[in-house]
Amino acid sequence: MANRYSASTGSAESLCLRCNSTVYQVDKIGPLKDLTFFHQNCFKCSACGTKLSLRTYYNNQQDKDDKEVYCQSHVPRTGPGHLDGMSVGIKSALKAPKQKYIINDQIRGFGKGTFDAEAVGIKTALSSPRVCEVDGRHRDHSAGTFDANALHIAHGINATKVQKKYGLQQFECRLDEYLDVDTQKDLEMRHRIEEDALYRQFAKKRAEEEKRINHSIQEEWEKELERLTKRFQVDLKTEKKKILSDEEKTFPMKQQKETRDLEKNMTIKLGKKKELLTRKLLEQERTATADLIDKHSKEMMNLINQKRNELKKKESIYSDTQCYVTEELIPYPTHSPPPSPPKLSKRDIYSDPEVFAELDQVAIHVAQKDQVTFTDLVRPLIARCVTDVEKARAIFRWITVKNLNNMTFDNDIHGDTPMALLRGIKNGMESYHVLFKRLCSYAGLHCVVIKGYSKSAGYQPGVSVEDSRFRNSWNAVYVAGAWRFVQCNWGARHLVNAKETPKPGSKNKDDSLRYEYDDHYFLTDANEFIYEFFPLQPEWQLLKRPVTLQEFEENPFVRSLFFRYGLYLPDEETKATMRTDDSGAVIVRIGMASQMSSNLIFHYSLKFFGTNINTYNDINLKRFVMQSVVDNIVSFRVHAPCRSILLLDIFANAITPQEYLTGEPMKFKSVCKFKISCENVQTVMVPLPDCASGEWGPTKAMRLFGLIPLTHEEAIIFSFHNLEIKFRMSRPLTDFIATLHKNGVEEEALSKYVSHKVDNETVTFFLTFPEEGQYGIDIYTREKTTSLQSSDNQLLTHCCKYMINNRR
Repeated sequence: MANRYSASTGSAESLCLRCNSTVYQVDKIGPLKDLTFFHQNCFKCSACGTKLSLRTYYNNQQDKDDKEVYCQSHVPRTGPGHLDGMSVGIKSALKAPKQKYIINDQIRGFGKGTFDAEAVGIKTALSSPRVCEVDGRHRDHSAGTFDANALHIAHGINATKVQKKYGLQQFECRLDEYLDVDTQKDLEMRHRIEEDALYRQFAKKRAEEEKRINHSIQEEWEKELERLTKRFQVDLKTEKKKILSDEEKTFPMKQQKETRDLEKNMTIKLGKKKELLTRKLLEQERTATADLIDKHSKEMMNLINQKRNELKKKESIYSDTQCYVTEELIPYPTHSPPPSPPKLSKRDIYSDPEVFAELDQVAIHVAQKDQVTFTDLVRPLIARCVTDVEKARAIFRWITVKNLNNMTFDNDIHGDTPMALLRGIKNGMESYHVLFKRLCSYAGLHCVVIKGYSKSAGYQPGVSVEDSRFRNSWNAVYVAGAWRFVQCNWGARHLVNAKETPKPGSKNKDDSLRYEYDDHYFLTDANEFIYEFFPLQPEWQLLKRPVTLQEFEENPFVRSLFFRYGLYLPDEETKATMRTDDSGAVIVRIGMASQMSSNLIFHYSLKFFGTNINTYNDINLKRFVMQSVVDNIVSFRVHAPCRSILLLDIFANAITPQEYLTGEPMKFKSVCKFKISCENVQTVMVPLPDCASGEWGPTKAMRLFGLIPLTHEEAIIFSFHNLEIKFRMSRPLTDFIATLHKNGVEEEALSKYVSHKVDNETVTFFLTFPEEGQYGIDIYTREKTTSLQSSDNQLLTHCCKYMINNRR
């Protein structure tokens, strides 16, 4: 039987036909003939033991009870001169009329034969598009076409379909088809021996340096103590010649206090020296570890290339009957290509991370367990990968899921224990990017570590990055025909909706757990990556025109969410530091992609640069910013209240109108920051009326509430006497409330000057003004519920607001 029912998991378990053990998803091949399954290592020719794949295996067509797999050389075949038409199911084809002209296709490569498609049962395959061919213009024949569903290899075909979506990528046979596990492990064990020796050198040097520092401090302590003792002895002889006063009687106590102070200072000094030594040694160890891993990575890549070339010599792996590769799918390069700008963007490779959903789940499953070797780790990660992009994705997701910063280790970790695999991470000698490079080499991918500067934690717009705080490293991996950026450290996120991370190997895992990560940092486009990362080597910017360090610092300080929401800067003059005009005003404009404009909500904060102070004369600085939306552009008009340097932080959230109308609090995340420099203020800015936070004008009412403005489409209204503001409801709304605001006047005192009326689909707000000046009006409403719905939990939600300048 290929399956059995497990009472513990409540599901059917697949059994390997060869070893009769359970086959888990990450190591499963099948279902094949009669719903049989194999482990990857068991998927070998029954006769000679040759490693097989879904493209190279054969079943015995002569015996329906034989479920074994064979290579091409040993698969049982019908003897010459005999063909049992009933057993192979082509009886009607044998009875079909013979062709007038018989052509041997092995000799002559032209002409078309005819056959009964119904009889051989491949009508579906013939009528469906050929998934393994990238461009049908290069093929006029249908050789090798088959019904994928009948052969139970849907995953392999689906992977090829995804491959076509990626565009130009390297496509090759799987790693286990030309490099067996034992050979790769043998090289890894040799690497482990070299790495163990290096770690022993580290430990020896640390011990020697610590011993040297302790000895140095001890000598210094003894000298200082001897000097202090001599001084007190001299002072004591001098005091004995005098009549002892009360102060002189405390002389021994004074000596003890100074001795304790000396001991305390020497202890602090020792701690600082050790801390400085640790940082110095750690930097040296990181460099040495990175150099060794670079050497090991090259050796692993050489091994993979050697075995790949050996397979190419034995058989043509790019023939029609194998990988179906055309001129659009090129082999992965043997040597590391030089850096150059990619021809395809990330969106050309994939537009939705959901294409990797199945692959991501494999990475999550592997991350929940511990492996003893890197070979054991990488093999199941890339087992189902067809393209180089998928391999890089699997490694990226494993690192971002593993949450390496929060792992706990035993103090004594031997080299052959599971967690010793990541001992470099534990001891700080190996970073995410070095680990990513190491794992890529085990998967046969070219990868480099790039060093430079980043606008990381603690950075503020306009600040110079030439500071050790902003030193950083990241990766470039060669996939989809070009070098592309990967930042695993910034892409890592924690578990969502989970009180604690599931323990490795635990069977009672909560299916609702969701692993959050930042997809922006996987294969990031160079023109976006340069906003946050500046490499020391200009060619690794991967830009057609590299930017200077000054240009990098002047670029606006944007976060990954800025690009995820499809935001852009419509004005070329927008820089990290924005300077106000003589009136103290400046406008920051951000463009929204049309498909996102109806869902994005913005928020902002304003405070004095380098401080947490957000008030001026007890007035919140937010009231010196006017946010408005026109078309797909959101504008922030900042008017500095005084000569100063301010920090404008802009936040955003993507939310549907239904989610917004619930009235529940929303979480905003920073998308960009700007330094506002005001050197001159000729016009005194009066703070805006104290209305609700958010944008001014009716745009939000249209986007989220379906309220169409009939009278006033701008955020600012100029009025002389009374005022009427009208909207048309495109969907049912109810319980409108409007509040009026004016600086220096209580809101309650203005409540009698505003009212409203609903007439069918039109709602009208009536305003009168007790005196001239600047007013603000807030409008609230909610959706009308049906008779079956309860309105008790329906909260009133802020709909829109206007600024009104009233003059008599």
